[in-house]
Amino acid sequence: MVIGVREVQSILERHSIVPSRSLGQNFVTDPNIIRKIVKLADLGPEDQVLEIGAGFGALTCELSQAKRVVAIEFDRYLLPALEETLEETGMKEKTEILHRDAMEIKWDEFFLRRTGNWKMVSNLPYNISSPLLLDLLDHAPQVEQMLVMVQREVGERFVAEVGSSNYGIPSVKAQYWSEISIIGQVPPKVFFPVPKVESVLLKFTRRKTIEKVDLETMWKLLKVGYGQRRKMLRKSLKGLVGTTGFNSAGLDPKSRPQDLTVNDWISLATAVENAGHDGFE
Repeated sequence: MVIGVREVQSILERHSIVPSRSLGQNFVTDPNIIRKIVKLADLGPEDQVLEIGAGFGALTCELSQAKRVVAIEFDRYLLPALEETLEETGMKEKTEILHRDAMEIKWDEFFLRRTGNWKMVSNLPYNISSPLLLDLLDHAPQVEQMLVMVQREVGERFVAEVGSSNYGIPSVKAQYWSEISIIGQVPPKVFFPVPKVESVLLKFTRRKTIEKVDLETMWKLLKVGYGQRRKMLRKSLKGLVGTTGFNSAGLDPKSRPQDLTVNDWISLATAVENAGHDGFE
């Protein structure tokens, strides 16, 4: 079943669906984009796929090469259309449909009975893409690879290099956990409704080896440091990191947060932890 512009319009009319702006809904109407995503996902017969924002199944029905699919959709008005699509394409048996808000899911509990390694393949709703991806990186190590369609601005933040204007907390957090790259550009015209922004295909590959660090300390330093982005770290982190801490980490206290690499943040957090409370000042 190929879902193009006419098929999308037919599904929307038949099920009285009006795309929700508040839910960030933009449905793909170009089958070539769907095929490209599936090809880049490189699915095999043993792969388990997590899809968030399944909509009415335009992407879901093309994931037939996977062993199983968990399709999460928050909008209850889309569920009948999703079930219909999966039934017509023979994907219903291998697809578990969940009517859930992905932002409310506790991923450790979610994967208790869904064992093994997973890939995520999704056209993510614009309004949740960044916090959702960070939540999955933090709490779902079972998801080893993510291939997602997101707003271009979001994608550029995740892949931003140190020192650039886009480099910030999402960049550091995501790059700590994974290798990230933009592997495709997606124009607005392939969606309905047509958004005012461009999209990209973003690929995350979870790192096999993760540098050990106290994440609570590192995330706190990131939050405070970027809370005053234009200030030197010696001022923005005053009370958290002193001269001893900067020296131990091998960092210039006159640096600003966007000047620090992921490894620099790791070194700074480690220096703070090693120094204990006496080393904060």
